[in-house]
This record gives sequence, structure tokens and C-alpha cells, in this order.
Amino acid sequence: MKVILANPRGFCAGVNMAIESLDRALEIFGAPLYVYHEIVHNKWVVERFQRRGVIFVEDLNDVPEGSPLLFSAHGVSPAIRELSRQRRLQVIDATCPLVTKVHLEAVKYAKLGYTIILIGHEGHDEVVGTMGEAPDRMVLVESVEDVERLEVPDPNKLAYLTQTTLSVDDANIVIAALKRKFPAIHHPPKDDICYATQNRQEAIRELAPQADLVLVIGSQNSSNSLRLAEIANLLGTPAHLIDGVGELQPEWFEGVQTVLVSAGASAPEDVVQDLVKHLETTYGAQVEHAVVRREDVHFPLPKSLRSRLAAQGANS
Repeated sequence: MKVILANPRGFCAGVNMAIESLDRALEIFGAPLYVYHEIVHNKWVVERFQRRGVIFVEDLNDVPEGSPLLFSAHGVSPAIRELSRQRRLQVIDATCPLVTKVHLEAVKYAKLGYTIILIGHEGHDEVVGTMGEAPDRMVLVESVEDVERLEVPDPNKLAYLTQTTLSVDDANIVIAALKRKFPAIHHPPKDDICYATQNRQEAIRELAPQADLVLVIGSQNSSNSLRLAEIANLLGTPAHLIDGVGELQPEWFEGVQTVLVSAGASAPEDVVQDLVKHLETTYGAQVEHAVVRREDVHFPLPKSLRSRLAAQGANS
């Protein structure tokens, strides 16, 4: 058996920044440390931090007043920021800068009096936070059917934004439908779908046709990981999204000579390597590295965290 190990895969710059932020915050504050939403959508990452005393919450009323609180990579609404101030929480904002960009675009269009169409998945943490920037002016659509039912006050004052972790192909289908129905619709000067999401999807598109089976490491609540498995399946190569080796089914490998392995942007590399070792041990797999894109993006730690670290260094 041959294993093609897709590159790029796994952690993106936003996830690296969020996880490092939580690591450093633990050094400063110790446990318990609270995080609003899962820091990233990955079972292993969440469980590892829980073992270190991190408490993930969905309601700020579960956070004692004055406690340290970290916002997850997915971003939060202005209402959550205001409630955090009211409860005197010591906030560290680990929102991915690419998500922040979408929030700022929403605020800009809202101030200009536009109706904003957000293309995304209802209930996703990122979508909830973005919608909160202008709830009276934003409408969520997920499909072409949603677009066909859409009615807006003024088709000439209309703009669209997208969730950062969508399938590029799926988003483009909805965008095309919006442009057909509303030819004057505005959009940001730069694509909202994040570079890492696009790169991992491109790797799957290029490499999946070379494989008999695709295995994507990632959790079921990870939007970008789900998209990777969906793309492979649409290309005709059977694909499974798994959290790790324990979810493998022997029947998946019947008649399989080539396996493509990738990972969503919130999936740890050590889990990928555990899978590769299992395939080597169980099936005598030979590993081939396939580089489709190179990434060198880095996001700095949040300013509030850098200030605390600097103060801590000065006092030590």
C-alpha cells in the first residue's frame, strides 16, 4: 500500500495562534482558565486543554466575575464583548485575524446602509459571531434555494460576505446565484475564504483522483474538515472524516492500494502521524509526501496577551 501525505494539511496560522495564546495564558493565569466556545473545533485539542484545567463555556454567566477569559479563534459578537466588560472579565481575544476581517467588512457595509448577505452554515460559532456585528442588516444563506427565496429592501444596496471555512466550490455556486439575481451586489475586495481552507481543498482536488481512499483527520464539528471529505467524495474517491486511528474500519481498506491522508486546519499533526504509523504497521504502507502549496503565514499573539507577557517578564 502507498500512503500519499497531503501538504499543506493540519494547523493553519489562526489555529496555531489561538492554541499558543491559550498555552501562554495558562502560564500567566494558571487554572481554571475559561474559554468562550471550543478554542478550535477539534476533540483532541479540547480534551488536552481540559486536562490542564481549561473550562470551555457557551454562556458567560458560567464564568465567575473578574475571571480570565479567552475568546476562541471563531470570533464573538459585540454583545459578548459588552457582557465580558460588564462582568469585568480579563479578556484575551484569540479571534483569527481572517475572521476579524469579515467582522470589519460587516461593520463597514452596515454603516453604509447595506443589507448584508452572509454565506455560511447556521449555528456555526463563526457565523453567530459575524451575524452579531449587524443583526438587523444581515441575512444568512446556505444554498441556491435560499437565494431564490431572498427578498431585500434595496437590490442596489446589497453586499455579500462568506464564512471563512466554506468549500470554495460551494460558496462560488451560491455567489453566482446571488450575482444572477442581484447584478449590482457588492463584495469585499478580497476573498473571505481563508488561505488555509483553500489550500487544503486544492490539495484534495489535485491528489484525491490518485487514491483509492481518502482519510481526513478532523472532528465532525469542524466545518473545514468536513469540506475536505466532501470534496473527495464528490470527486469519486471514497473519503472518511475521522478523529483518529480508533475510528478506522477494516472494510474500508479492501482492495485499496493508495490512501491519501490529509487533515483539517484544526487537527493536530501528532494524530496524523499516529494514523500514518498505523498504516505502516498494519498494511506495510510506504509514505510519499505530496506538496501542493507551501505556507509561511504567521499571526502574532493578541496584543493584550503580549502586554501581559511583557509585564510578567519585566517583573520577573
